[in-house]
Amino acid sequence: MTPHPKSRPYPRAIGAAAVCGALVLTGCGAEHKSSTPSGTAPATPLASTTIAAGGIACGKAANLLASGSTAQQYAMRYWIKNFTRACPGTRITYNGTGSGAGQTDFLQGRTALAGSDSALSPDQIAQSKSVCADGGRAVDLPMLGGPIAVGYNVRGVSKLVLDAPTLAKIFDSQITMWNDPAIAKLNPGTTLPKMPIRPLHRADASGTTDNFTSYLSATASSAWPYKHGKQWVAKGGQSATGSSGLATKVKQTAGAIGYFELPYAIDNAIPTTSIATGAPSPVDPNIINASKAIAGAKMSGSEGDITLTLDYTTKAANAYPIDMVTYEVVCNKGNKPATWPATKAFLAYIAGQKGQQDLSFEGYATLPADVIAKVRASIDSMP
Repeated sequence: MTPHPKSRPYPRAIGAAAVCGALVLTGCGAEHKSSTPSGTAPATPLASTTIAAGGIACGKAANLLASGSTAQQYAMRYWIKNFTRACPGTRITYNGTGSGAGQTDFLQGRTALAGSDSALSPDQIAQSKSVCADGGRAVDLPMLGGPIAVGYNVRGVSKLVLDAPTLAKIFDSQITMWNDPAIAKLNPGTTLPKMPIRPLHRADASGTTDNFTSYLSATASSAWPYKHGKQWVAKGGQSATGSSGLATKVKQTAGAIGYFELPYAIDNAIPTTSIATGAPSPVDPNIINASKAIAGAKMSGSEGDITLTLDYTTKAANAYPIDMVTYEVVCNKGNKPATWPATKAFLAYIAGQKGQQDLSFEGYATLPADVIAKVRASIDSMP
Protein backbone atom coordinates (compact mmCIF):
# COMPACT_ATOMS: atom_id res chain seq x y z
CA MET A 1 0.00 0.00 0.00
CA THR A 2 1.15 3.54 -0.67
CA PRO A 3 1.84 5.46 2.55
CA HIS A 4 0.02 8.68 3.31
CA PRO A 5 1.37 11.38 0.96
CA LYS A 6 2.91 13.40 3.78
CA SER A 7 5.27 10.49 4.47
CA ARG A 8 6.45 10.36 0.84
CA PRO A 9 9.28 12.45 -0.71
CA TYR A 10 6.93 14.29 -3.08
CA PRO A 11 5.66 17.84 -2.61
CA ARG A 12 1.90 18.36 -2.68
CA ALA A 13 2.12 21.95 -3.90
CA ILE A 14 0.25 21.04 -7.09
CA GLY A 15 -3.39 21.00 -6.02
CA ALA A 16 -6.24 19.32 -7.82
CA ALA A 17 -7.34 22.61 -9.36
CA ALA A 18 -3.96 22.97 -11.03
CA VAL A 19 -4.34 19.75 -12.99
CA CYS A 20 -7.97 20.08 -14.09
CA GLY A 21 -8.69 21.54 -17.51
CA ALA A 22 -6.14 23.64 -19.38
CA LEU A 23 -2.66 24.53 -18.22
CA VAL A 24 -1.66 27.93 -19.61
CA LEU A 25 1.66 29.04 -18.18
CA THR A 26 4.33 31.62 -18.91
CA GLY A 27 7.14 33.17 -16.95
CA CYS A 28 8.86 30.39 -14.94
CA GLY A 29 12.50 28.97 -15.26
CA ALA A 30 15.02 26.14 -15.64
CA GLU A 31 18.53 25.24 -16.65
CA HIS A 32 19.41 22.90 -19.50
CA LYS A 33 22.31 20.91 -20.82
CA SER A 34 22.74 19.50 -24.28
CA SER A 35 20.28 16.73 -25.10
CA THR A 36 22.31 15.39 -28.05
CA PRO A 37 23.42 11.81 -27.26
CA SER A 38 27.14 11.07 -27.31
CA GLY A 39 28.30 10.24 -30.81
CA THR A 40 25.33 11.96 -32.47
CA ALA A 41 25.93 15.02 -34.63
CA PRO A 42 24.02 18.09 -33.42
CA ALA A 43 20.93 18.95 -35.43
CA THR A 44 21.01 21.93 -37.74
CA PRO A 45 19.92 25.00 -35.70
CA LEU A 46 16.35 26.09 -36.21
CA ALA A 47 15.59 29.40 -37.83
CA SER A 48 15.49 32.24 -35.31
CA THR A 49 16.77 29.98 -32.51
CA THR A 50 17.95 31.83 -29.43
CA ILE A 51 19.75 30.42 -26.42
CA ALA A 52 18.24 31.62 -23.15
CA ALA A 53 19.91 31.84 -19.77
CA GLY A 54 20.60 28.31 -18.52
CA GLY A 55 21.21 27.01 -22.05
CA ILE A 56 17.63 26.36 -23.22
CA ALA A 57 17.24 26.72 -26.99
CA CYS A 58 13.98 28.62 -27.37
CA GLY A 59 13.29 28.49 -31.08
CA LYS A 60 11.08 31.10 -32.72
CA ALA A 61 8.46 32.53 -30.33
CA ALA A 62 4.99 31.04 -30.86
CA ASN A 63 1.70 30.13 -29.20
CA LEU A 64 1.54 26.33 -28.85
CA LEU A 65 -1.67 24.42 -28.28
CA ALA A 66 -1.42 20.83 -27.09
CA SER A 67 -3.88 18.38 -25.56
CA GLY A 68 -4.28 14.81 -24.39
CA SER A 69 -3.21 12.63 -21.50
CA THR A 70 -4.26 13.66 -18.02
CA ALA A 71 -1.58 11.30 -16.71
CA GLN A 72 1.16 13.72 -17.72
CA GLN A 73 -0.48 16.95 -16.52
CA TYR A 74 1.74 17.25 -13.44
CA ALA A 75 4.83 16.82 -15.63
CA MET A 76 3.48 19.24 -18.24
CA ARG A 77 2.92 21.88 -15.59
CA TYR A 78 6.55 21.48 -14.46
CA TRP A 79 7.94 21.51 -18.01
CA ILE A 80 5.84 24.44 -19.26
CA LYS A 81 6.66 26.53 -16.21
CA ASN A 82 10.40 26.06 -16.67
CA PHE A 83 10.48 26.41 -20.45
CA THR A 84 8.35 29.54 -20.65
CA ARG A 85 10.35 31.34 -18.00
CA ALA A 86 13.47 30.84 -20.12
CA CYS A 87 11.56 31.57 -23.34
CA PRO A 88 8.95 34.22 -22.40
CA GLY A 89 7.98 34.85 -26.03
CA THR A 90 6.44 31.37 -26.24
CA ARG A 91 3.07 30.55 -24.70
CA ILE A 92 2.05 26.90 -24.22
CA THR A 93 -1.49 25.75 -23.47
CA TYR A 94 -2.00 22.09 -22.53
CA ASN A 95 -5.58 20.83 -22.29
CA GLY A 96 -5.95 17.62 -20.30
CA THR A 97 -8.73 16.07 -22.35
CA GLY A 98 -7.59 12.42 -22.24
CA SER A 99 -5.37 10.48 -24.59
CA GLY A 100 -8.09 9.66 -27.10
CA ALA A 101 -9.20 13.26 -27.48
CA GLY A 102 -5.59 14.43 -27.68
CA GLN A 103 -4.84 12.03 -30.51
CA THR A 104 -7.97 13.17 -32.35
CA ASP A 105 -7.06 16.85 -31.94
CA PHE A 106 -3.61 16.27 -33.39
CA LEU A 107 -4.80 14.06 -36.25
CA GLN A 108 -7.31 16.74 -37.24
CA GLY A 109 -4.62 19.41 -37.27
CA ARG A 110 -5.85 21.38 -34.26
CA THR A 111 -2.73 21.11 -32.06
CA ALA A 112 1.04 21.32 -32.31
CA LEU A 113 1.51 18.11 -30.35
CA ALA A 114 -0.50 15.52 -28.44
CA GLY A 115 0.10 13.74 -25.15
CA SER A 116 -0.94 10.09 -25.07
CA ASP A 117 -0.51 7.10 -22.77
CA SER A 118 -1.05 4.77 -25.73
CA ALA A 119 0.95 4.62 -28.93
CA LEU A 120 -0.84 5.43 -32.18
CA SER A 121 -2.45 2.57 -34.08
CA PRO A 122 -1.44 1.76 -37.68
CA ASP A 123 -4.72 3.32 -38.88
CA GLN A 124 -3.97 6.52 -36.97
CA ILE A 125 -0.47 6.68 -38.44
CA ALA A 126 -1.97 6.35 -41.92
CA GLN A 127 -4.46 9.12 -41.07
CA SER A 128 -1.63 11.39 -39.86
CA LYS A 129 -0.20 11.64 -43.37
CA SER A 130 -2.99 14.06 -44.23
CA VAL A 131 -1.82 16.55 -41.55
CA CYS A 132 1.95 15.96 -41.78
CA ALA A 133 3.27 17.75 -44.87
CA ASP A 134 6.27 16.81 -47.05
CA GLY A 135 5.51 13.09 -46.85
CA GLY A 136 5.72 13.01 -43.06
CA ARG A 137 3.83 10.88 -40.57
CA ALA A 138 3.05 11.07 -36.87
CA VAL A 139 5.51 9.49 -34.45
CA ASP A 140 5.36 8.53 -30.78
CA LEU A 141 8.09 9.87 -28.47
CA PRO A 142 8.09 8.29 -24.97
CA MET A 143 8.87 10.94 -22.34
CA LEU A 144 8.06 9.51 -18.93
CA GLY A 145 6.56 6.56 -17.13
CA GLY A 146 4.89 5.77 -13.87
CA PRO A 147 2.67 3.43 -11.91
CA ILE A 148 -1.09 3.27 -12.31
CA ALA A 149 -2.29 3.04 -8.74
CA VAL A 150 -5.45 1.23 -7.69
CA GLY A 151 -6.95 3.51 -5.07
CA TYR A 152 -9.75 2.60 -2.68
CA ASN A 153 -12.00 4.13 -0.02
CA VAL A 154 -12.80 1.60 2.70
CA ARG A 155 -12.97 2.95 6.23
CA GLY A 156 -10.77 1.02 8.66
CA VAL A 157 -8.72 -0.75 5.97
CA SER A 158 -5.28 0.84 5.86
CA LYS A 159 -3.55 -1.96 3.95
CA LEU A 160 -4.99 -3.94 1.06
CA VAL A 161 -3.55 -6.60 -1.25
CA LEU A 162 -5.21 -7.66 -4.50
CA ASP A 163 -4.12 -9.79 -7.45
CA ALA A 164 -5.00 -9.67 -11.14
CA PRO A 165 -7.91 -12.17 -11.15
CA THR A 166 -9.50 -10.49 -8.14
CA LEU A 167 -9.10 -7.02 -9.67
CA ALA A 168 -10.62 -8.27 -12.92
CA LYS A 169 -13.66 -9.67 -11.13
CA ILE A 170 -14.09 -6.51 -9.04
CA PHE A 171 -14.00 -4.21 -12.08
CA ASP A 172 -16.33 -6.53 -14.03
CA SER A 173 -18.83 -6.60 -11.15
CA GLN A 174 -18.29 -10.32 -10.51
CA ILE A 175 -17.05 -9.64 -6.96
CA THR A 176 -19.39 -7.13 -5.35
CA MET A 177 -18.68 -7.12 -1.58
CA TRP A 178 -15.52 -6.07 0.26
CA ASN A 179 -15.65 -9.13 2.54
CA ASP A 180 -15.72 -11.54 -0.41
CA PRO A 181 -13.67 -14.70 0.33
CA ALA A 182 -11.31 -13.99 -2.58
CA ILE A 183 -10.33 -10.62 -1.07
CA ALA A 184 -10.18 -12.05 2.46
CA LYS A 185 -7.79 -14.79 1.33
CA LEU A 186 -5.32 -12.17 0.08
CA ASN A 187 -5.60 -10.15 3.29
CA PRO A 188 -5.32 -12.52 6.29
CA GLY A 189 -5.73 -10.73 9.59
CA THR A 190 -7.55 -7.77 8.03
CA THR A 191 -11.15 -7.13 9.04
CA LEU A 192 -13.02 -6.42 5.81
CA PRO A 193 -16.44 -4.80 6.08
CA LYS A 194 -19.65 -6.28 4.73
CA MET A 195 -19.96 -3.40 2.34
CA PRO A 196 -20.74 -3.08 -1.40
CA ILE A 197 -17.79 -2.46 -3.72
CA ARG A 198 -18.31 0.54 -5.96
CA PRO A 199 -15.93 0.18 -8.94
CA LEU A 200 -15.18 3.38 -10.84
CA HIS A 201 -13.71 3.75 -14.32
CA ARG A 202 -12.90 6.48 -16.86
CA ALA A 203 -15.77 7.87 -18.90
CA ASP A 204 -13.52 9.31 -21.62
CA ALA A 205 -11.19 7.57 -24.07
CA SER A 206 -8.12 7.08 -21.93
CA GLY A 207 -4.61 5.71 -22.28
CA THR A 208 -4.75 4.96 -18.56
CA THR A 209 -7.72 2.69 -19.23
CA ASP A 210 -5.83 1.11 -22.12
CA ASN A 211 -2.84 0.33 -19.91
CA PHE A 212 -4.96 -0.87 -16.99
CA THR A 213 -7.04 -3.20 -19.18
CA SER A 214 -3.85 -4.38 -20.93
CA TYR A 215 -2.65 -5.54 -17.52
CA LEU A 216 -5.94 -7.33 -16.79
CA SER A 217 -6.15 -9.01 -20.19
CA ALA A 218 -2.49 -10.13 -20.01
CA THR A 219 -2.62 -11.50 -16.48
CA ALA A 220 -6.23 -12.55 -15.84
CA SER A 221 -7.66 -13.57 -19.20
CA SER A 222 -10.00 -16.17 -17.68
CA ALA A 223 -11.59 -13.53 -15.44
CA TRP A 224 -11.39 -10.61 -17.90
CA PRO A 225 -13.18 -11.55 -21.16
CA TYR A 226 -12.39 -8.28 -22.95
CA LYS A 227 -9.72 -6.83 -25.18
CA HIS A 228 -7.74 -3.90 -23.91
CA GLY A 229 -8.63 -0.45 -25.20
CA LYS A 230 -9.01 3.24 -24.41
CA GLN A 231 -12.79 2.92 -23.93
CA TRP A 232 -14.17 1.08 -20.90
CA VAL A 233 -16.29 -1.93 -21.87
CA ALA A 234 -16.71 -4.05 -18.71
CA LYS A 235 -19.99 -4.46 -16.87
CA GLY A 236 -21.34 -2.17 -14.19
CA GLY A 237 -19.59 0.49 -12.20
CA GLN A 238 -19.74 4.27 -12.35
CA SER A 239 -17.56 6.61 -14.38
CA ALA A 240 -15.77 9.94 -14.17
CA THR A 241 -13.88 12.07 -16.67
CA GLY A 242 -10.11 12.34 -16.43
CA SER A 243 -7.72 10.92 -13.84
CA SER A 244 -8.43 13.91 -11.61
CA GLY A 245 -12.18 13.36 -11.80
CA LEU A 246 -11.83 9.65 -11.12
CA ALA A 247 -9.56 10.18 -8.10
CA THR A 248 -11.93 12.80 -6.70
CA LYS A 249 -14.89 10.45 -7.06
CA VAL A 250 -13.04 7.61 -5.30
CA LYS A 251 -12.21 9.96 -2.42
CA GLN A 252 -15.85 11.02 -2.12
CA THR A 253 -17.47 7.57 -2.45
CA ALA A 254 -17.51 5.08 0.43
CA GLY A 255 -16.61 1.59 -0.80
CA ALA A 256 -15.12 2.90 -4.04
CA ILE A 257 -12.15 1.55 -5.98
CA GLY A 258 -10.59 3.09 -9.10
CA TYR A 259 -7.39 3.38 -11.13
CA PHE A 260 -5.29 6.49 -11.80
CA GLU A 261 -1.70 7.59 -11.92
CA LEU A 262 0.24 7.76 -8.65
CA PRO A 263 0.35 11.59 -8.46
CA TYR A 264 -3.45 11.68 -8.19
CA ALA A 265 -3.41 9.21 -5.29
CA ILE A 266 -0.72 11.28 -3.57
CA ASP A 267 -2.47 14.59 -4.08
CA ASN A 268 -5.82 13.27 -2.84
CA ALA A 269 -4.41 11.21 0.08
CA ILE A 270 -6.02 8.05 -1.32
CA PRO A 271 -4.66 4.69 -0.04
CA THR A 272 -3.59 2.29 -2.77
CA THR A 273 -3.45 -1.47 -3.09
CA SER A 274 -0.34 -3.61 -3.21
CA ILE A 275 -0.38 -6.13 -6.06
CA ALA A 276 0.31 -9.83 -5.58
CA THR A 277 2.21 -10.79 -8.74
CA GLY A 278 3.77 -14.13 -7.74
CA ALA A 279 6.88 -12.31 -6.50
CA PRO A 280 8.08 -13.13 -2.96
CA SER A 281 5.89 -10.34 -1.56
CA PRO A 282 3.14 -8.00 -2.83
CA VAL A 283 4.45 -4.94 -4.68
CA ASP A 284 3.59 -1.34 -3.85
CA PRO A 285 2.89 1.29 -6.55
CA ASN A 286 5.87 3.59 -6.17
CA ILE A 287 8.28 5.10 -8.66
CA ILE A 288 11.19 2.81 -7.81
CA ASN A 289 9.12 -0.33 -8.32
CA ALA A 290 7.59 1.08 -11.51
CA SER A 291 11.03 1.98 -12.89
CA LYS A 292 12.18 -1.58 -12.30
CA ALA A 293 9.26 -2.96 -14.30
CA ILE A 294 9.55 -0.39 -17.11
CA ALA A 295 13.25 -1.23 -17.49
CA GLY A 296 12.13 -4.59 -18.87
CA ALA A 297 10.03 -3.05 -21.66
CA LYS A 298 10.82 -3.86 -25.29
CA MET A 299 11.59 -0.90 -27.56
CA SER A 300 10.56 -0.84 -31.22
CA GLY A 301 9.68 1.58 -34.01
CA SER A 302 10.98 3.15 -37.22
CA GLU A 303 11.13 6.53 -39.02
CA GLY A 304 11.61 8.31 -35.70
CA ASP A 305 8.75 6.47 -34.00
CA ILE A 306 9.61 4.86 -30.65
CA THR A 307 7.22 2.61 -28.73
CA LEU A 308 7.64 0.55 -25.58
CA THR A 309 5.91 -2.76 -24.90
CA LEU A 310 5.54 -3.34 -21.17
CA ASP A 311 5.71 -6.76 -19.52
CA TYR A 312 2.53 -6.77 -17.44
CA THR A 313 3.17 -10.37 -16.36
CA THR A 314 6.46 -9.69 -14.59
CA LYS A 315 7.03 -11.59 -11.35
CA ALA A 316 10.35 -9.95 -10.54
CA ALA A 317 10.78 -8.91 -6.93
CA ASN A 318 9.76 -5.28 -6.33
CA ALA A 319 8.60 -4.75 -9.93
CA TYR A 320 5.20 -3.05 -9.96
CA PRO A 321 3.28 -4.46 -12.97
CA ILE A 322 0.55 -1.87 -13.71
CA ASP A 323 2.43 0.94 -15.41
CA MET A 324 2.08 3.46 -18.18
CA VAL A 325 4.42 5.20 -20.59
CA THR A 326 3.36 8.62 -21.81
CA TYR A 327 4.20 9.73 -25.35
CA GLU A 328 4.37 13.07 -27.11
CA VAL A 329 3.01 12.85 -30.66
CA VAL A 330 4.34 15.05 -33.50
CA CYS A 331 5.12 14.64 -37.20
CA ASN A 332 8.56 13.29 -38.10
CA LYS A 333 8.53 15.96 -40.82
CA GLY A 334 6.03 18.43 -42.18
CA ASN A 335 5.00 20.01 -38.87
CA LYS A 336 3.39 23.47 -39.07
CA PRO A 337 6.17 26.01 -39.85
CA ALA A 338 4.74 28.72 -37.57
CA THR A 339 4.94 26.60 -34.42
CA TRP A 340 7.50 23.88 -35.18
CA PRO A 341 10.68 25.75 -34.07
CA ALA A 342 9.19 26.39 -30.63
CA THR A 343 7.67 22.89 -30.47
CA LYS A 344 10.99 21.26 -31.32
CA ALA A 345 12.79 23.40 -28.75
CA PHE A 346 10.22 22.41 -26.10
CA LEU A 347 10.57 18.71 -26.96
CA ALA A 348 14.37 18.99 -26.82
CA TYR A 349 14.09 20.55 -23.36
CA ILE A 350 11.70 17.97 -21.88
CA ALA A 351 13.76 15.07 -23.26
CA GLY A 352 16.98 16.69 -22.08
CA GLN A 353 18.81 16.21 -18.82
CA LYS A 354 17.10 19.06 -16.99
CA GLY A 355 13.63 18.20 -18.24
CA GLN A 356 13.99 14.58 -17.19
CA GLN A 357 15.51 15.10 -13.77
CA ASP A 358 13.37 15.63 -10.68
CA LEU A 359 10.27 14.07 -12.24
CA SER A 360 10.28 11.59 -9.36
CA PHE A 361 9.18 14.47 -7.17
CA GLU A 362 6.09 14.77 -9.36
CA GLY A 363 5.32 11.04 -8.93
CA TYR A 364 6.81 9.80 -12.23
CA ALA A 365 9.27 7.01 -12.98
CA THR A 366 12.36 7.49 -15.13
CA LEU A 367 12.63 5.78 -18.50
CA PRO A 368 15.70 3.69 -19.34
CA ALA A 369 18.70 5.73 -20.49
CA ASP A 370 18.84 4.02 -23.90
CA VAL A 371 15.20 4.96 -24.55
CA ILE A 372 15.70 8.64 -23.72
CA ALA A 373 18.89 8.73 -25.81
CA LYS A 374 16.95 7.42 -28.80
CA VAL A 375 14.17 9.96 -28.20
CA ARG A 376 16.71 12.80 -28.18
CA ALA A 377 18.25 11.54 -31.42
CA SER A 378 14.80 11.33 -33.04
CA ILE A 379 13.97 14.92 -32.06
CA ASP A 380 17.36 16.21 -33.27
CA SER A 381 16.81 14.56 -36.67
CA MET A 382 13.42 16.17 -37.34
CA PRO A 383 13.57 19.02 -39.91
